[in-house]
Amino acid sequence: MLCLGIESSCDETGLALVRDGELIGEQLSSQIDIHAVFGGVVPEIASREHLRMLPVLFDELLRSCDVTMKDVDVVSVARGPGLQGCLLMGLNFAKGLALASGTRLVGVNHLWAHLTAPGLEQKLEFPSLGLLVSGGHTHIYLIESPTEFTLLGRTLDDAAGEAFDKTAKSLNLPYPGGKLVDEFGSRGTVDKKMFPTPYVNNDNLDFSFSGLKTAVATYVNQHPELRLSNMGLPEEGSEPADITTMRNNMLASFNYVVGKALAIKVERALERNRNVRSLIVAGGVAANSVVRSVMADVARRFKLPLVLPSMHLCTDNGAMIAYSGYLIASAGYRHELDLDAIPRGRVVPADWVCDCR
Repeated sequence: MLCLGIESSCDETGLALVRDGELIGEQLSSQIDIHAVFGGVVPEIASREHLRMLPVLFDELLRSCDVTMKDVDVVSVARGPGLQGCLLMGLNFAKGLALASGTRLVGVNHLWAHLTAPGLEQKLEFPSLGLLVSGGHTHIYLIESPTEFTLLGRTLDDAAGEAFDKTAKSLNLPYPGGKLVDEFGSRGTVDKKMFPTPYVNNDNLDFSFSGLKTAVATYVNQHPELRLSNMGLPEEGSEPADITTMRNNMLASFNYVVGKALAIKVERALERNRNVRSLIVAGGVAANSVVRSVMADVARRFKLPLVLPSMHLCTDNGAMIAYSGYLIASAGYRHELDLDAIPRGRVVPADWVCDCR
């Protein structure tokens, strides 16, 4: 089975081909440079860029893999959650391909695709506990199969990735700031009392990082010397060494409390779901070195294999959509052409049509 995957949920335009569970080719266009000047993603600009890049990447993908649409069995597309306009660009492109070629269409839950993406590199064992950590979501799932996800805990307000980006922005570090927070924090020393561990004094599995964002903003306002005068990266020798050290220590402490909050909730979930066979951690923030280290410790304590995607599979990409679409189609499911886009804030339904025999 050859499955084409299309990703356009935010600011990455990605297309990929997966044959029988193996990635054979992918194309990705990032919009980071376009949105960096605004300090975040501008939805209309992102949508227009998807519209411009989708046909270009599609042609290049087919050419590089030496296939045509006649060879494709399934067209899979991220149908949500995400930015509505961006999703519609990919969804309409996918529908056009499916209608013109008579190929099966499969709508993919973008969040679920992140959690099954490691299956491109290693065997997935179910049931698993899945932690999705991204810019818009911090969710815990019980995963029974590639098509059976039960949400155990969710983001109540701000996700971990949002807290990373806003922390970077408060210091005038450029977008996207999560990678820089990780990098500079790795050079600092943790002060465990600098920031409160957010939303852990409860018995649920939900997340909230709004309080941590407020604590960071308060700290930076109290220490304005940490904020760069212009957006960019601090140049060596451009500021006193003690300021650089203080900023790095702040970011190390921030990384620490995010990792601690994630660990507490994941451990709580594992205590309540003792039958799981692995711990899957995915999403953009899964590339963070502290998060990876903390989750490795959690998995070790519970004597579970830790399943982590490679760095390039942590961020949004077409490969994860193609692989998820392949798994869904292999289970006998598909969608009709009335498939709709589901923006962030709404639940993506598992409304497939079953061709099971």
